[in-house]
Amino acid sequence: MPAHPPTAEILAIGNELLLGEVVDTNTAWLCRFFTGLGGKVQRAVVLPDEVEAIAAELQGALRRAPALVFTTGGLGPTEDDRTLAAVAMATGRPLEEHPEALRMVAARYRELAAAGFVAEPDLTPPRRKMAMLPRGAIPLDNPVGAAPGVLLPLERTLLVCLPGVPEEMKAIVQSSLAPHLQARLGRAGFAELRLLTDCGDESRLAPLLGEVGRAFPHVYIKSRARAFGPQVRIQIYLSAAAPTPEEAQALVEEAGRHLEGRLAEAGVSAERLPAL
Repeated sequence: MPAHPPTAEILAIGNELLLGEVVDTNTAWLCRFFTGLGGKVQRAVVLPDEVEAIAAELQGALRRAPALVFTTGGLGPTEDDRTLAAVAMATGRPLEEHPEALRMVAARYRELAAAGFVAEPDLTPPRRKMAMLPRGAIPLDNPVGAAPGVLLPLERTLLVCLPGVPEEMKAIVQSSLAPHLQARLGRAGFAELRLLTDCGDESRLAPLLGEVGRAFPHVYIKSRARAFGPQVRIQIYLSAAAPTPEEAQALVEEAGRHLEGRLAEAGVSAERLPAL
């Protein structure tokens, strides 16, 4: 039986998200990334740039004690970038200038000035602000932007604060954060399988999916219907997490073969789609 997967919560922070000016693609990307590590995202919220609101949500997350909490947004040099102030409030760890974070910020602005992207490389107060981290935090090198990511190990939860710019967020996760996640989560596996059916009636598929789901309780099975009509072809998604990639793949393969057999018996044809 697969072990319980590690859990995560995601806090997407920014007034621009709640105003509808910017679409939150970071949460979707982090969900797929963490699921691919064999984990399970159990909660995701969007919050304004308000210290009290962010701190309250963080405190609730820490009480639930997931393995990881990700925040995105609010690490920049402007006054409305308040995520780390909220982390300090929620954890009782005051903000302090971190020497390594300051070195990262200084190096980035020297590069930007040399390239002509900024007028001068001086460490102005707004730039130094990006090196003010909660006590005990570890800065994560940002290979794309100026603000370092922040890693804060807590008693039961690893708190990861990431920039809101998608390119910066992804670059940090895939580079400087990756070794910390591997050390925390160990080797984990995730596998998925997608089937495209010639059926346009989800109610016809429902009993078959229920039957297979009960036979394979560790495999997530979901049909994805978007409309009705003669040209509609419903997609079925199967996924599983397990201690190793091989075990996860074996789970979805077995469930997939069983489902394909039941669909064929019901007169529904299905083709396998490439993995996303």
